[in-house]
Amino acid sequence: MMARIRVDGSDVVFDCPGCGGQHRLNIDPTFRPCWSFNGDTGRPTLSPSINAFAELGPERRTWRCHSFVREGRIQFLHDCTHSLVGQTVDLPEVPA
Repeated sequence: MMARIRVDGSDVVFDCPGCGGQHRLNIDPTFRPCWSFNGDTGRPTLSPSINAFAELGPERRTWRCHSFVREGRIQFLHDCTHSLVGQTVDLPEVPA
């Protein structure tokens, strides 16, 4: 099975098909915030949810990518501001 998430030291990294960026999450419990990771790079599960957001431009428009990663799939929650809001899709494979 191909990897869908990359372990980089005490972080896990994956490409997000919703916002088009990368999410980098700490999995070292001595630092906060910290996510739990099941150790399976092909069918990763992370907890808690990933809530990435920013206020953009002079009008301070909020951009948000809020999701759960479970068994290699990413579930985008209904407060996302991108086109995959409310959908669940496979995480893309990590390039070799």
